Amino acid sequence: MILTVTLNTALDITYRTAALTPHATNRVAEVTERPGGKGINVARVLAALGHESVVTGFVGGRTGDALRELLAAEGPGETRPGDAPVTDALVPIAGTTRRTIAVVDETTGDTTQLNEPGPTVTPAEWAAFLTSYEGLAARADAVALCGSLPPGIHVGAYAELVRLARAARRPVLLDTSGEPLRRGIAARPDLVKPNADELAQLTGSREPLRATRDARRRGGRSVVASLGAAGLLAATPDGSWRAAPPTAVRGNPTGAGDSAVAGLLSGLVERLPWPERLARAVALSAATVLAPTAGEFDREAYADLLPRVAVTEQSSQPEQESHAPRQHR
Repeated sequence: MILTVTLNTALDITYRTAALTPHATNRVAEVTERPGGKGINVARVLAALGHESVVTGFVGGRTGDALRELLAAEGPGETRPGDAPVTDALVPIAGTTRRTIAVVDETTGDTTQLNEPGPTVTPAEWAAFLTSYEGLAARADAVALCGSLPPGIHVGAYAELVRLARAARRPVLLDTSGEPLRRGIAARPDLVKPNADELAQLTGSREPLRATRDARRRGGRSVVASLGAAGLLAATPDGSWRAAPPTAVRGNPTGAGDSAVAGLLSGLVERLPWPERLARAVALSAATVLAPTAGEFDREAYADLLPRVAVTEQSSQPEQESHAPRQHR
């Protein structure tokens, strides 16, 4: 079982329009709702890859009720053959779960994202979560800590959760930003997955390979940086690699990074070599951009992209001085 933590869950709502025109009335052709938040998106993709997952975090109010109902509807019997179950272990709170709105322009393929703030979590609610989390983490094969912190949660919360997972001898992945990332990485998670901006804010460097290696020195055992359309860059104890999709894709990027996390986590649990983990993560990410609904991935596109992802090993020299890389297929 893989445990995913989403402290700031969300109900993801996707509006599709023929063309989005600012300062005008826009008619919506289609509306979809999905349980969301980074860790929930990760769990959904893990299930599609055949890995049983448990989702935890906070949920509350009418929006939270709708999220849990939708999550239950995605459970066993509703998923495709071969999909593993996703178990709801969310902790109820008095506040109301937030919504995120994605407006997809069908003409351009571009997406406009609107994210509401999360509910305030009380000290008693945080204490209840910690008790539940310790029990779940002790039974997990791996733990993923994903997304922003809701109001009321102290900035060192992810560092605390990393330490608890490590105390239980469970590998832990951290995917967050800002000060929670800075403090969380110092607790020495097994894997950190920032995007390029988050990595630059953490290290002060815009040179990706140097920044990923710097992030390792700050505490991350392995660091995999998302470079957007350029794919992923990994710095690990076994070496450094770049993984790039065979072609640029356009669509709704919501959840693309979460699919990459699912690819990395599933590869970790399956003990795949790093080039195979990275190829899976890149193919899943691109296939998510191509999916019509936030937090899902296009399975046919994934199967087509996976064997065509190029993974190149990076020299131990600084990037601008590197020799010709070796390719893994």
